Order: sequence, then C-alpha cells, then structure tokens
Amino acid sequence: MGEFLIAPDPSAPRLTRAVTGTDHTGAAVDLRVVEERPLTIFLNAQEIVTAMTIGDYPEELAIGYLLNQGMLRGDDTLTGADYDEELETIVIRTERATDYEEKLKKKTRTSGCAVGTVFGDMMEALEGLELPAATLRASWLYGLSKEINTVPSLYLEAGAIHGCVLCREDKPLVYMEDVGRHNAVDKIAGWMFRNGVSGGDYMLYTTGRLTSEMVIKTASMGIPILASRSGFTAWGVELAREVGLTLIGRMRGKRFVCLSGEDRIVFDADLDVIEDEDGKHRRKGAT
Repeated sequence: MGEFLIAPDPSAPRLTRAVTGTDHTGAAVDLRVVEERPLTIFLNAQEIVTAMTIGDYPEELAIGYLLNQGMLRGDDTLTGADYDEELETIVIRTERATDYEEKLKKKTRTSGCAVGTVFGDMMEALEGLELPAATLRASWLYGLSKEINTVPSLYLEAGAIHGCVLCREDKPLVYMEDVGRHNAVDKIAGWMFRNGVSGGDYMLYTTGRLTSEMVIKTASMGIPILASRSGFTAWGVELAREVGLTLIGRMRGKRFVCLSGEDRIVFDADLDVIEDEDGKHRRKGAT
C-alpha cells in the first residue's frame, strides 16, 4: 500500500450505499452496493457529455475524458476546473477557444460500459503514432497482479465496478475505479495531464476487457503496455498490433497471454515459485 500515490478508498461513505436483500436461503442480508451518479462535463461554454460515475476525482475524469476524445490537446493551458457537487456538473476552461459542435454530432457508441463513446476521428490520433520503447519483466507482472488484486478496493468490497492502475516497473502507483473501465482510464489520463506525466515509462493495468476503446485510449496516452486479468476483443488485438502496443490478458496465477508486442517482454520469472490460481481465488466482479 505504501507505494500508491492514489489508492482506492472502499470505506468512503459517498461511494457505496447500504441495502438489505434476501439470499438464496431466504435469509435477510445486508450489503453495500456501488453508487452511480451523473456528472455533466462542459468544455468552456459547451456541454459535452453526461457520464455515469461513482463521483470521485471529477476533475481528473473530465480532463481525461476530454483528452481521450481529442477535445483537449496535450499543450492546452487550463484556466479552470469548476466542479459543482450539488448541480453535478464540471466546467473545464481553457485559454484556447473551443467549438466541437460538429464533432458531437458524429459520436458512436463503443463496447465500453455506461456512456463510453469514441468519435470516428479519434482513430486519426493513432495514425503515425509511435509508442516508446520499453522493457517489461514477467516478474513485474506477477508482483503487480498480486498487489493490485489484494489491495482493499471497491472492486473487492462491492463488485460491479472496474479498476485501472498506472504502474511503473513492479510498482502500482495510481489506482482509479469507476462503473465503467473507460471512466477509470480517463481519470488516470486526467491525473497524468495535471501532474505532467508522460506515458513512456509506464504500464496500464485494467480489470476489464481489452477492447478497441481501451487500446485506443492507452496508445493515445503514450503508454506502451496494457495488461488485464480479462480477455480480448479481436479489434482490440488488431489495433494493438497496428500501433505496436504490448497487449497482455488472462493474467491468472502464473498464466498470461500476450497477443501483441511480445518483443518487449523479458521472461525472467521462476514459474516454480509462482502460485497458480483456481476459481475460488478469483475476485468478485471480474469480467
């Protein structure tokens, strides 16, 4: 836990709600479920989107969303991030004048949860993109997987949520959660922007599927490695291969599969000392 710059806070009262239900035996049960609340994002005077979110880190979410939709540029200067909790809105202000009326007419739904959208011209951001060289030691993957999957989180506490973790070598640094994996990765993008962090030395770990949207966002953030406990989509694999992203999935126990960018991996782990994983050790909510 000491290595995290941002870690989940499953005890935060605003993020979950206590409910009573009935279990399979007919007995009453008490449990906590994840909250969902709307957040309407404005860029200067223009309303962009209303996202369903757990409500933490609204500034990072809004900035990251706008970055990953190509509405904010890496060299933009922000003049304000005005969050109103009561109105459930946030306004991101820039020195540069912005107008994305035409772009907003052409949005397309993706396979991400909740209100994930990707615009057609986001694909243009991948044209000519060269991800930085990087080395990934397999031993780092095993250490990261163990730490990330045991740290207290909403994902473990209540399920029905996704997490994304920005990692450097074998250290998990920024762990964001939300009802959609796209929100969680947008929060990381926003954190990177606000802290002047470039992606070349980092890896992104996600609890969700390795979809086209996750590949596009990871590559656009300049991060050369994307890993997950979950599986792949065909388009996600195709895009990863086109941009040279290292794509690793099905990380369970001592097993993982790499479907793109395997040249970055150094297979240095002693598999005889790595514990395997059976079904009873899988985290709740994994998809």
